Amino acid sequence: QNSNVENLPPHVLRLVYKEVSALAADPPEGIKIYPSEEDITELHTAIEGPEGTPFAGGIFRMRLVLGKDFPAGPPKGYFLTKIFHPNVGHKGEICVNVLKRDWKAELGLRHVLLTIKCLLIHPNPESALNEEAGRLLLEDYAEYESRARLLTEIHAMGGTSGAPQDPNDGPQPKKHAGDPMKRAGPRKKKADKKRALRRL
Repeated sequence: QNSNVENLPPHVLRLVYKEVSALAADPPEGIKIYPSEEDITELHTAIEGPEGTPFAGGIFRMRLVLGKDFPAGPPKGYFLTKIFHPNVGHKGEICVNVLKRDWKAELGLRHVLLTIKCLLIHPNPESALNEEAGRLLLEDYAEYESRARLLTEIHAMGGTSGAPQDPNDGPQPKKHAGDPMKRAGPRKKKADKKRALRRL
């Protein structure tokens, strides 16, 4: 793993330190920042899956890598948590136009993180890295949604993503197989829901 610290001029490193400290102190909503003391050119973050999307309730770990041409060139983004999304390749690489042609040096890392979070809400099937996800998004949204949700449940929930989970946000921890509550199964839950609705 090559660090770019020695490739970046001191004034750029100072700016990056300053911005990363500001981000860590006051992160964008739904995004946590884990700065590394050793390598400021690689920023680890965790993004909460936005409500109302198939990623809701998941915590998605991600890293931003600043190249030696930063800030003239944009950082590269990678999802470390597996995700089914048109703009995320099989190795986790993120295709975002702002990280390519719309990039301006003054945009900064906060803008990049918010753009990636936005992409979870509004995928862009035109620049798909995952062709299948792009096709399903356009042709069979229900299937796209169920695939995306399944991967979110497997990979981004229950603390496996390495990000600390707040028990109050997102879905409650899964019940163990031996749990008598589990035996009731989804059918009982549905009936309870209907009953609750009737009361309203």
